[in-house]
Order: sequence, then C-alpha cells, then structure tokens
Amino acid sequence: MKLFIAGHRGMVGGALVRRFAQEADADIVTRTRAELDLTNQAAVDAFFASEKPDVAIIAAAKVGGIHANNTYPAEFAYDNLALATNCIHAAYRNGVGRLLFLGSSCIYPKLAPQPMPEDCLLTGPLEPTNEAYAIAKIAGLKLAEYYRRQYGVCYHSAMPTNLYGPGDNYHAQNSHVLPALIRRFHEAKESKQAEVVAWGTGSPKREFLHVDDLADACAFLLGMAEPPDLINVGTGTDVSIKELTEIVAEVVGYAGTITWDSSKPDGTPRKLMDVSKLSALGWSARIALREGVTKTYQSFLDEMAAGTLRV
Repeated sequence: MKLFIAGHRGMVGGALVRRFAQEADADIVTRTRAELDLTNQAAVDAFFASEKPDVAIIAAAKVGGIHANNTYPAEFAYDNLALATNCIHAAYRNGVGRLLFLGSSCIYPKLAPQPMPEDCLLTGPLEPTNEAYAIAKIAGLKLAEYYRRQYGVCYHSAMPTNLYGPGDNYHAQNSHVLPALIRRFHEAKESKQAEVVAWGTGSPKREFLHVDDLADACAFLLGMAEPPDLINVGTGTDVSIKELTEIVAEVVGYAGTITWDSSKPDGTPRKLMDVSKLSALGWSARIALREGVTKTYQSFLDEMAAGTLRV
C-alpha cells in the first residue's frame, strides 16, 4: 500500500507516520511544505500524477486557537479550502481509490446538542470565533462525500475532537488550550511566578483526544471496506477548562495561584462528541487524559531540549 500522508510534519501527521510505520505493507510517502505547496493546484496535481499513491490521508491544515482564528480568518478559510479541494480533486484525477479527510469538531453548530452526533452538521450557526476554519473543513468533507457518491471512490472523513500530544504547537498566542497551558505553567514554574492568569471563566467543557489514539482510529477506518462518509473520533468524555488547567498545573509541578480573566472569550460552551457510531464499529480511545498530559509534558521537555519545539 503506497500511502501519502499530507501534513506529516504536524502533530497529527507525525502520529500517522508513527502508526503506519508499524504496518509491514505500508510504503509511506511524504512531502514537506517546501517540497509541495498544497495550496498550489498545479503542484498538487503534478505530485499525484507522479507518485500515484493507493491511499491518501489529508491531515494537513492551517490550525490555531481562538486568537489565531479571530485574527486571520481569510488565511484560515483560503488555505484550508485550497488544500482540501486540490488534494481531493488531484487524488481522483490520478486514480487514488481511497482517501481519508480529517476535519474537526468545530464543524458542528455552536449550540449543537451535547454530545454532538454526526447528523447535527449544518443544523445551526457555527461558533463565530472559528467560523472560517469550520466552513473550510465542512467544504472538504462534503467534497469527499460528493466524489464518493458521484464517482464511486471510497473517499470519507473523520472528525476528531480536540487533539494534543507529541509535536503540538506551543506558540504563545496561536496555540490551542492544552499546549498553551503546558507552556504557560512550565514557564511559570521555571521563573517561580506566584500567579498564573488563565483565559475566560474556566466553565466551558472540552473533550481531549491523544493524537496517537486518533492515528489508531484512522488505521481502523482505513481497514473497513465500507466506512461511513463522516464519523466522529473522540473519547466520549469531557472536562471543564478549569479541571484541565488544574491537571496541567499538577503534571507540570506548578504550585502557585491560578486566577481567571473573565474578560477573555470562553468560546463554545461545550464540545463533546457523540462517538457511539465509532464505538459500535468496535473502536474506542485508550489513553486517559492525565496519562496523555503526562506523556505530552515529557514530549514538550524532550522537544525543547532537542531544539525542535514548535513555538
């Protein structure tokens, strides 16, 4: 199986490479952004025509937290739309029979029923702070669905919940909540800060999936002859941001005071995936949150020591 993993240098792509490297029959093909700009239609088509992979996993995306999504909506919309349409169309034109497109839980309405089932897609307004990213992801997963319906190719999508793990982005402003907390508490511990200020009220609830669990779920889905067009991938459990913050502080070893800045946005009140469809098919997550945060903090320290930390 010749497998193209788009976005292999990202957190998700790196986990996919680790997972499929365990498969004896997997010939993994990757390209860096410098080698292949996925927003360049001609370049993407030439790549697929030359390499002709059997399977493609589209894990590449422009991603970020609330601040980044609010600040750069045009870039989030354009880049994610371009790479989705380019990869899916080029894969079809060049005979790729199997494609897995990775989306995000933010595709669901802001006030979706909790937990969020797959069929609540397009039933209400999106969370405004990440609308641009969500619309691009919805377009990508629908394009995969339409190509499957019209052309008979097995193109399908997986919607992971909030991810974390080795290779995450720890940028001071543009990272997601969990890596942002790891960096903030680590720096506070190192500099002996008496207080750490966290954004919002701490009341929103979030679900977190270790990226190695996602990679395993992708392998599971690619092993199915007739996978669903769209399926949620998560743990089926959530925690408040306050609980998460306390877990990270404990794991990092920060002993100071945590205060909350309620002038900062909370985002969506709750985001919990309904994972009953995937559970019924026989897959469930294995890495518990505290275990995953502990492993991720060690990865943070290792990456910092090696000079590879994404900041």
